[in-house]
Amino acid sequence: MHELSIAMGIVKIAEEEARKAGASTVEVIELEIGTLAGIELESLEFVWPVAVRETVLEKAEKRVQVIQGRARCMDCDTEYEMEHFYDPCPHCSSNLKAILQGKELRVRALEVV
Repeated sequence: MHELSIAMGIVKIAEEEARKAGASTVEVIELEIGTLAGIELESLEFVWPVAVRETVLEKAEKRVQVIQGRARCMDCDTEYEMEHFYDPCPHCSSNLKAILQGKELRVRALEVV
């Protein structure tokens, strides 16, 4: 379950940023997670309490913005939503595509005290 290591990485980022701001706790953390990022949101929810225990995020409200996968077909230039990397173009069935969004995994914002 790599979601635990991802959660621990998020904690590390939050602790570093809180230290830089001279804050002792984080009230809100906003995350952006793409549907193509390979992260199971349910698994992240499951491991979150363990990962944040006794850290600056222990009492923080976690807000997750899910970013839908989008691609542009390299054969017919159609833009379309994707659920999986292997989804073909709905217009021409080509598998050649440029991923436009959906691979995001970032800490968007922190509200610190």
